[in-house]
Amino acid sequence: MALIATPKNPIPLGASTGYIEPRKGLRLRFASWQSVLRERRGTVCILPGRAEFIEKYFEVVGELRRRGFAVALLDWRGQGGSSRLTRNPLKGHINDFAEYEEDLAYFMKAVVLPDCPAPYFALGNSMAAMVLFRAATRRGCWFTRMVMTAPMVRIEGLPMSHRMCGQFADGLALLGFGKSAVPGDKTKYRHDPPFEGNRLTSDRERFARNQSVLEAAPELAIDAPTIGWLKAALDTIEAVNSERFAPRIRVPVLMLVAGDDQIVSSKAVEGLAIRLRAGSQIVLRGSRHEIMQERDSIREQFWAAFDAFVHGVAMSKAS
Repeated sequence: MALIATPKNPIPLGASTGYIEPRKGLRLRFASWQSVLRERRGTVCILPGRAEFIEKYFEVVGELRRRGFAVALLDWRGQGGSSRLTRNPLKGHINDFAEYEEDLAYFMKAVVLPDCPAPYFALGNSMAAMVLFRAATRRGCWFTRMVMTAPMVRIEGLPMSHRMCGQFADGLALLGFGKSAVPGDKTKYRHDPPFEGNRLTSDRERFARNQSVLEAAPELAIDAPTIGWLKAALDTIEAVNSERFAPRIRVPVLMLVAGDDQIVSSKAVEGLAIRLRAGSQIVLRGSRHEIMQERDSIREQFWAAFDAFVHGVAMSKAS
């Protein structure tokens, strides 16, 4: 599907869009833009979180381009405008986070490396951080630096411990329920929640803007994750939190933590930051889970941290 524009969320000019196919029958939607400045500082690859879609980041695309960056965006398999993996397209499904790694590798090979200027920076939200952490342990990782907002180092609000939930999900998956929606209260996964009480952002206008996109294109939405997605997420979380994992991360990482996050654990991010060789965290007080969709006062702190983290690398590589 083409990019969706709404009066509150116009498509940034100069978009290059299309689909890539990592394997037969699997189509991933992408979009990219060149910098609006003569000065080329490299490319920022925006990698959305669970249930997100390219259109949600149009504002961020513009802000990055005005900083001299090209931008590339991907819809992960199972969400946004990419192929869905269950008969019910509203289910958010995956079998293993290695599949997201396959999406990222093909996106880099087919879109970013051929058409976007180096150096490459990753900007990942929530779930995407876990894919990036895994990629950062590989030799030849494409990214010079990674910025992660509200990284999904541990999930809040589970009915049992991570270990027990993982064992429960393993058992259900073995019994053939991997593509069934997670049990429990489904209302917290609604793609059309009211603003009052939402866990994503305290900014009413940006919240309404994102809802306007889903009203115009409901096919972009997903609701509850599946048992299979939960199992894959908990497996990856366990791996990333192991004592041996953090020292293997080869790329400098900046983690922006939402101070009022009810979806992922801020304390777990702090614990991981301590173990990283070249990583740090900054807490943005008052922010809910989606930092880049927050009110201006919080976003200004985000951009100050982003600029300080990538500026020296971008300028030296550009020159």
